[in-house]
This record gives sequence, C-alpha cells and structure tokens, in this order.
Amino acid sequence: MQSKSTTETQSTSMISTRKLVLSALFIALGVATSTLLVFPIGASKCAPVQHFINVASAILLGPGYAIINAFLISLIRVLLGTGSLLAFPGSMLGAALAGILYYFFKKDFLAFAGEVFGTSVLGGICAFFVAKLFLANDTAAIFTYVLPFFISTIVGSAIAYLLIKQLRALKVLKKDRLNV
Repeated sequence: MQSKSTTETQSTSMISTRKLVLSALFIALGVATSTLLVFPIGASKCAPVQHFINVASAILLGPGYAIINAFLISLIRVLLGTGSLLAFPGSMLGAALAGILYYFFKKDFLAFAGEVFGTSVLGGICAFFVAKLFLANDTAAIFTYVLPFFISTIVGSAIAYLLIKQLRALKVLKKDRLNV
C-alpha cells in the first residue's frame, strides 16, 4: 500500500509530465507552422499561430510555460531562418501578459486581451529598439511595429479564445486543464 505522500508526488509528477508534453507539442506546432502560416507586413513576419499558442499556453499551462514556449519558438524560428529577432519582444511580452492576467483573474478574455495588448503595444514598441540596436534599422519609428503586430496577434488570439471557449462548452476543459 502506497503512502499518501507517495500518491501526491506521483500525481504532481504526472501533471508536470502532461504540462511538459503539451508544451513540447505547442513548440513543435509553432515551429512547424512558421513556414506555412506566416505573412510579411513591413519588416515583421507575422505568425498568427504563435499568438494562438501564447493564449492557449497561458490558459492551460500558466505564465512560466507560456513565456518559455514563446521564447523557444522564436529562438528556433530565428535559428532556422523562418523568423526574425522582432519575434522575441512581441511573442514573449504577449505571452507574459496573457499568462499573468489569466493566472490572477481566471478569465479567458483577459488572456486574449493580454496577448493582444502585450504583443501589439508593448512588444511593438520594444521591437523598435530591437530593430534599432540589432538590425541597424534607422528608419523605423517607435510605433512602426504596433499595427503589424496587432494584425498578427488579433487573428491568432481570437482563434485561441474561441477554441478555448468551445472546449469549455463541450466540457473538454475543466477549469484550467484538459479532462484527460
């Protein structure tokens, strides 16, 4: 017979394993779609699947996983030549704000809004500095990337929000996790 602490440890370990597997699947999806579902707007390569993953990660996995997923997807895309350095500030700030807002308020819409505002406004402004410092872009203005990032994030974030809402209605999602 197992002790209560052993059972709790196994349960916690299983939850951590599920989170790692789901995180790996999100990262693989983000990288795999980086050549298929990307459209250029100005100097940025908009990837709506990235924003879908940010919202889904924020809700299903939490802010830490959402930020790490965004970072790893951006890093792998840059290393493969399918992304740009501008992906880092937008995706990571959007994931962070989505995750933090969802963590504290447990409202799907706030994860959506956090992703949109974090990516488009905060990430767009930070992308200006990335472009200036690392890409030697002297023609960009401080709000140059806000609109392109907004167009990208609104599409992916809306799809994630609607899908999560539907999964909750179908009772596939229970609170913050999948019913598996």
